[in-house]
Parts: sequence; C-alpha cells; structure tokens
Amino acid sequence: MKHGARNDIPAEVVAIKRGSVMAQVEAQIVGTDYRVTSVMTVDSLDELGLSEGDRVNVIAKAVNVLLVKP
Repeated sequence: MKHGARNDIPAEVVAIKRGSVMAQVEAQIVGTDYRVTSVMTVDSLDELGLSEGDRVNVIAKAVNVLLVKP
C-alpha cells in the first residue's frame, strides 16, 4: 500500500474492543512495551480481517501534533 506518511512501524494487535459501529484496536510496537490505539469503523475492521495476534504496520499521519510542557 502506497502512502505519504514518513513512518511505517511494525506492530502486533494485542486487543480489539468491538462496538456496534466503531472498534478500538490496540497494537504493541514490535520489540518494545509501547502500544498504539486506533479507532475505526466495524466495517473497516471486518474488511481488514484483523484479529488479536495479527502483525500490522502502524502508520501515523496527522495534520496537527500538539506538544504540551508538563
């Protein structure tokens, strides 16, 4: 899949919370304890055929990224 994002991070799906319309997919970045969560429609989840244990690539692309000093 071609994309314009400048990152492509290998991860493994560790949890899926499925609602009636939306789903939350949690993936752990390979070789780390870091996790990333993605929210998508249930239709997209089904189309991708994602299950816990599947290998995925995390691609983050954002228009705005906020930095906040603690």
